[in-house]
Amino acid sequence: RKRAKPCAARGSRSQAREELPWVERHRPETQNDLAVQKKKIEEVETWLKTHIFQRQPKQGGSILLLTGPPGCGKTATLQILARDLGLQVQEWTNPLSLDFTKEDLRNMFGHDSNFHTFPSQAQAALFQDFLLRANKYNKLQMLGESSENDKKLILVEDIPNQFYRDPGSLHEILRSFVRRSRCPLVFIISDNFSGDSNQRSLFPAEIVEELCIFNISFKPVAPTNMMKVLNRIAAAEASMNSLDRTSLELLCRGCSGDIRSAINSLQFSSTKDCSLEKEFWLKKKKKSSTMKCEEAGVSKVRKKSKCDTSEDQEIQAIGGKDASIFLFHALGKIIYCKREAVSEAECPQLPAHLSEHHRHTLLIQPEDIVEKSHMSGSMFNLYLHQNYVDFFSDIDDVVRASEYLSTADVLCSNWSTRLVMESYSSSVATRGVIHSNTSRAFAHQQGGMGFRPLHKPQWFLINKKYQENCLAAKSLFSSFCLPPECLQTELLPYLAMLANPMRNQAQIAFIQDVGRLPLKRHFGRLQLEALGDKDPGLPELSHGDPEGLPSSQSSGSDLPGSQPQPLAAQAMQEEEELRIEEYDSD
Repeated sequence: RKRAKPCAARGSRSQAREELPWVERHRPETQNDLAVQKKKIEEVETWLKTHIFQRQPKQGGSILLLTGPPGCGKTATLQILARDLGLQVQEWTNPLSLDFTKEDLRNMFGHDSNFHTFPSQAQAALFQDFLLRANKYNKLQMLGESSENDKKLILVEDIPNQFYRDPGSLHEILRSFVRRSRCPLVFIISDNFSGDSNQRSLFPAEIVEELCIFNISFKPVAPTNMMKVLNRIAAAEASMNSLDRTSLELLCRGCSGDIRSAINSLQFSSTKDCSLEKEFWLKKKKKSSTMKCEEAGVSKVRKKSKCDTSEDQEIQAIGGKDASIFLFHALGKIIYCKREAVSEAECPQLPAHLSEHHRHTLLIQPEDIVEKSHMSGSMFNLYLHQNYVDFFSDIDDVVRASEYLSTADVLCSNWSTRLVMESYSSSVATRGVIHSNTSRAFAHQQGGMGFRPLHKPQWFLINKKYQENCLAAKSLFSSFCLPPECLQTELLPYLAMLANPMRNQAQIAFIQDVGRLPLKRHFGRLQLEALGDKDPGLPELSHGDPEGLPSSQSSGSDLPGSQPQPLAAQAMQEEEELRIEEYDSD
């Protein structure tokens, strides 16, 4: 019986391993098993060696931020590198539950309670205490672990929810950590395509610069690397239903660079007696066999693009994942508008009087690009209107493109039908801009343009300035009982022509800024903010006022920070009087 126990233990362990998901069973063990670009692995390894093994004695803590889409290998890369370097990883995990007393529950769910006393803010205190203990004490040594190396790092992948509501509390904890810590801190954040950027809210640019946070951005897994991983798993799983190469390629293309989703889909599609799987793959094989490109005059690139388009439309039946792209790449696909040559047999020539409208076939569908950008049609048109001119070389093309953009704007002019007409408006704008650019009408004209930066719309800056002016006018001239628009367009230009000493200095400064146009100021193009490759593109919305005004500015007497303050206006006036006295004395 004693000799049978080890066999039973081994059998139970093997059975438990068989029950594990394939993502856990085939977790990468070495750097060669990772489906991540070698350059990204080297960047993370270099940072860890620099801030752990080459750290100065009195140097403070350092912070690393790993970003990228889900399933691109961020966590796996860090864990494998930490094991290769002999580092201890102490990971923060959000507590599942808190110990409540009857008095706490009575206060939370009482008749007079508005849930203000819900103790979710304790997560911030627990997180701060975790960083303190992780920095002060080493990790518990388990059986079989070596205690030779005490180097370690702190990993935070599950960020407490309290910090999303109050990022300032996280910033204060990080400032204290950088001053006192002796080990590095690593945050892992997945990109979000919906416009709600966790990275931008938790780690704004000023905090990144202040605390010297180093950011390494991962890219989606390439299809070639994903195929290698899936083939390795398929070879290791002898009991799985065999899938041919075409089926694996379809599965890779439908997962949008998410290796975790691809492995889960492979396990599901390989399940025995899966009727859905059998019908799906048989359907795929029939369609792929009937859609072979056999035309003699069609190039190899054309064959691939046609097959890719048909496959992408059908791949969502199993393992499919909604393909999303950032606004930066979506605008690039529209503006650069890649094309391919088509034979006359496939695309008949236009009549002679319409020959100027002849174009090669587009490699993209503009409507799909706008949809995948998770941006409304009117907002996408705004970005397109801001950036399209720099990619045109003929003034007549600019005129035609502006006419299409004007037509698209008219389609959304009626607020009652705006939600219905937005998709039509974006279609007219994108296809109009693409068609108007004759310098990129054919496939042989695709090169030579080079990289040109994209910018956020100038409308954002103007609208922000307009809202601040409305708030300041309403606050400074409340006694006139006029709407802010009337104050700026009717009253202030009239007051600017008068010399009434009864007005205070803040009103004088505002009238000089808004009520009249300075004759000596040269108006030029505003300094635009560049659009990043992972920028969600949406302006930061203020909370509080329904019209978009900041809540801190809606108190009535407070002025926006960009408006001249009374003390500043008084100082400017005293300086001008001093100059006048000096001039008279001469």
